[in-house]
Amino acid sequence: MPPRLSRLPGSGWFWLLLLLLAGGGVYKLNQPPPDQEAPAYSTVKVERGELVVTVSATGTLSPLNTVLVGSQVSGIIQSLSADFNQKVTTGEVIAQIEPSLFKARVAEARANLASAEAARDKAEVEVKEAQRKLKRIASLESRRLVSDSEVDSARSALEANQAEHRLRVAAVAQARAALDHERFNLDNTRIRAPIDGVVISRSVDVGQTVAASLQAPTLFTIARDLTRMQIETNVDESFIGAVKQGDPVSFTVFAYPERVFHGKLAQVRLEPIVEAGVVKYNCIVHVDNADLALKPGMTATVSIEVQRVPDQLKVSNAALRFVPALPEARLERVRSQLSPGEATLWTPTAGGALEARIVKTGLVGENETAIEGDGVSAGLTVAVPQRKERTRKRRGISLF
Repeated sequence: MPPRLSRLPGSGWFWLLLLLLAGGGVYKLNQPPPDQEAPAYSTVKVERGELVVTVSATGTLSPLNTVLVGSQVSGIIQSLSADFNQKVTTGEVIAQIEPSLFKARVAEARANLASAEAARDKAEVEVKEAQRKLKRIASLESRRLVSDSEVDSARSALEANQAEHRLRVAAVAQARAALDHERFNLDNTRIRAPIDGVVISRSVDVGQTVAASLQAPTLFTIARDLTRMQIETNVDESFIGAVKQGDPVSFTVFAYPERVFHGKLAQVRLEPIVEAGVVKYNCIVHVDNADLALKPGMTATVSIEVQRVPDQLKVSNAALRFVPALPEARLERVRSQLSPGEATLWTPTAGGALEARIVKTGLVGENETAIEGDGVSAGLTVAVPQRKERTRKRRGISLF
């Protein structure tokens, strides 16, 4: 019997794996480099039109007029007549502090007043009695029937009674003032709305003790009119010289990302605000909120319009920031030709290369900059950084 050749175990799998690796390497070598798949930039066109220069900031919405309602007396909250979002009118009772202690104090002050009035009346009677006594002694003195010392004693007694009467009259006035004070405190147990408006905050509950010994605690916050709002925003000192009262303002809030609201700069406050060494100034923007879409406390992204040019050659700010993937030596030669106030635009040529154009920059808007230069006109195609695909996610909304 002829000898049989033995087969090496797994040798077929070895050769198959080797062929796959070799094929993958050939495929990789045949692929074009990434730069040849697509140009590493996008393009936009130079345009002619209106250019708006703005100053951007962030701020917080608040009612135009807000009143903090407190209590001048201490006690336990007995009842509440107003709650969040409720409309109130001037003088309306919105809370009641337990009044028993204050009623007792009023009764005590009333009794003190009655006692003081009785003492005053008694002193008045004593004055009249002293006057009659002095009159009798004076008649006897004319007939030399009494001594001079008795006349002096009667006159001194009258003066003392008159002084006592004045003291009792003052005590009555003091007791009446004390009664008025206690009545005032009793009336203050009824917390009233100082203005017409809407309750936007309530800080107490029934049964809670209010302590007003050191400072008046805040019980309610009432906004006069939510149809008129304001934004308090801080503008950096670098831009505060450009803004002025009356400038138009546009802004957005996170609740309505697609909606643009409008307002007017009402005040630029002179008080500096220093945060981490940066000086800012508070600017107040008045806003119409007729549909009540805006709520107190919302964060607003504000754009203050400081200048508007109707007819201007302009280009995207991204085009002025674009740096092509070229040798550093060539880029350095282009940079060396720039003067202050100039920038470089890169325009694609017919062969796919990029050509540098030096332009003079002017007004800088939020997204565009005014330019001028030889050979630069509306419709010129310029390069900008390549746009990347981004996945937009909506916060707080689940699709599943």
